Amino acid sequence: MTGGRIVVGVDGSESSLKALKWAARQATVAGDSLHAVIGWEYPASWSTLMPGVPPEFDAERLARQILDESLARALTPETAAATTRTVASGNPAQVLVDQAEGANLLVVGDRGHTGFKAAVLGSVSSNVTHHAPCPVVVVRGEARGDEEG
Repeated sequence: MTGGRIVVGVDGSESSLKALKWAARQATVAGDSLHAVIGWEYPASWSTLMPGVPPEFDAERLARQILDESLARALTPETAAATTRTVASGNPAQVLVDQAEGANLLVVGDRGHTGFKAAVLGSVSSNVTHHAPCPVVVVRGEARGDEEG
């Protein structure tokens, strides 16, 4: 009997690494496969926000690097190797909603990056909780003063 699929949004933030770890544990318990997804898009005002960005800048390559580094940081080598990886161009929230079609669960962190990284990768927890085609778990990061538990 084959398990289902757990989709987890990754953007390299500490919150998304915590969500990735949680999703990996849940996939093991449930017998599901783990599918790590990163979505990226250029901001509408890309040229005015980032003057001087070299023309050879490759946002997709950066997103793939962030995804690979996140899996290496958060997961065991065996779990990282068994994880399906998707890098997709588009609004990150919509990318996750699309990738979650048919999934058992969608997992995201509660806060993503700010500034440039948010413009490219973005925090999407609020959006996906309203539009996902499956149950969503938002893994809460540490509040000020919280101890690692």
